[in-house]
Amino acid sequence: MLILSILFTIILSVLLIIIYNWTSFMSLSDMSEKLTAFECGFDPLSKMRSPFSTRFFLLVVLFLIFDVEIALLFPVLSMFSSSLSSFMTCALMMFLFILLFGMFHEWNEGALDWFSN
Repeated sequence: MLILSILFTIILSVLLIIIYNWTSFMSLSDMSEKLTAFECGFDPLSKMRSPFSTRFFLLVVLFLIFDVEIALLFPVLSMFSSSLSSFMTCALMMFLFILLFGMFHEWNEGALDWFSN
């Protein structure tokens, strides 16, 4: 039985390699684009001083800030189910208030609008 399973594994492996080689349509001419560097959607072979969108940069920084703050909520929420104290509830509400205040401030400043009107 062991010999049959090993033989089946070898035959299946060889068949899969043959099928992969038959169905792969990749040629060396297709690889040139994949081997080039990709930097923020810019062509790396173009001029170096191309304009960079400051709105994109600001949106990414805001996303990272709010993403880290949301990630800080996960341990608090896991502790929230095991023990409920008034101090923890107050601290969580203050944290959420500061987070929402910052988000609404950025929204009113127009930092979250991708297209300017």
